[in-house]
Amino acid sequence: MAEAELIASRREKLARLRAQGIDPFPYEFRRTHTAAELRAAYLDLPPQTRTRDQVRVAGRLVARRVLGKIAFAVLQDQSGKIQLFVSSAVLGERDYRLFTETLDLGDILGAWGEVITTKTGELSVEVQGYQLLAKSLRPLPEKWHGLRDVEKRYRQRALDLIVNPRSREILARRALILRTIRNYLDEQGFLEVETPILQPLPGGAAARPFVTHHHYLGRDLYLRIAPELYLKRLLVGGLERVYEIGKNFRNEGVSTQHNPEFTSLEAYQAYVDYQAAMELAEGLVEACVLALGNGLRLQYQGRELDFRRPWRRVQLLELVSEAAGVDVEAPLPELLRALEGKGIPVPEHLRAGPKGKVIEHLLETVAQPQLWQPTFVLDYPLDISPLAKRKRGRPDLVERFELYIGGMEIANAFSELNDPDEQRERFLAQQRLLAAGDQEAHRLDEEFLRDLEQGMPPAAGIGFGLDRLVMVLTDSPSIREVIAFPLVGERK
Repeated sequence: MAEAELIASRREKLARLRAQGIDPFPYEFRRTHTAAELRAAYLDLPPQTRTRDQVRVAGRLVARRVLGKIAFAVLQDQSGKIQLFVSSAVLGERDYRLFTETLDLGDILGAWGEVITTKTGELSVEVQGYQLLAKSLRPLPEKWHGLRDVEKRYRQRALDLIVNPRSREILARRALILRTIRNYLDEQGFLEVETPILQPLPGGAAARPFVTHHHYLGRDLYLRIAPELYLKRLLVGGLERVYEIGKNFRNEGVSTQHNPEFTSLEAYQAYVDYQAAMELAEGLVEACVLALGNGLRLQYQGRELDFRRPWRRVQLLELVSEAAGVDVEAPLPELLRALEGKGIPVPEHLRAGPKGKVIEHLLETVAQPQLWQPTFVLDYPLDISPLAKRKRGRPDLVERFELYIGGMEIANAFSELNDPDEQRERFLAQQRLLAAGDQEAHRLDEEFLRDLEQGMPPAAGIGFGLDRLVMVLTDSPSIREVIAFPLVGERK
């Protein structure tokens, strides 16, 4: 049958139920057990056992087999599945007929009765009564586990979660990872805080922002691209260890690793430098890996990841020079000529500099795919790192690292710049880039500079892309798999 015919059939059944005085959308149903709780409580029952125990279960009807005067059905709740054994002898002719003739796969039911096992030993509830809790007016995909179209899965996420156990498992594991992160940081003495999502200036990262307008105040506001500058102001205010888990928004493309709305963790610690941030990153990710219960070695996209410490540390300039086969410390014109000789393209908008942008491009295109095992890439050019302290002994570089796992950037961290005069100079350099057309350049934030002039202790900060971390730890090929409702394009 075509989908329209199936929907019409279900609506006809809905009308029949209402005509008989049955409310197909009641207010509540009090259950005593989930499917998992039932299975745990009656784990070792032998076949053909009657317990005389009465239970109430609820869930979505995902399978049904009618054999004359008896029927078998399967309810699915968040914890798993439980079988219902339904007979006209126990239920009565009228209710049995309603069960077999007016219910459809996808309907949400409550049922009560005795816990039994069948001849084959399947734990079941022998139904003495049931209640329709929500009539499903749209059919599930054929055989209900057949939703294969990836775009349809993302567009109809509720349907995807109904029919794909893997999708539900990923969200459950995501929740476990976030809970582990919070517990780990809380135990380390960090304080969880919240900072504004609507901001008068976008700051804390190099990204193109989303802009909106507040009509009452008569001013433009921006969805935050990062919480960094606000978290640093909390350090100024005397909070020495803070973190925030929340949404950021960047007006950029969509890919397997990018979603314009994403979740980050940013954590800041006073009186330490970026070496301490590396230790924090190792400990935090290790805790997440162990929480999943499979040791410190995981499979990601068919390859092993080994999270045993210590992780590899490599200098950015050495890494990119080796990967590209050129000396990236050469002057920019020489570097560009060398890259042309190697057949490595550089986008036109990067060729005018600063050179750090070219080095960053080489990292992303020629070196990053090789960074499979957990790796800290250290010490970035100053001209692309306006919020980080200069590297001791190399003032053209800064004390910054990025963490790569599975060929993806997972985290970014600095020894934080706390000299307000140098920070102003860095912002002014960014303003010149902004004026030249770089829409990702940092804005000049006078309020942040004012607070920095109050004095901020030396500190290290780190930002994690939590969606990407969840991708790695759940063996998911796309960021859209780990976000409950990812952004998708318009229907074509």
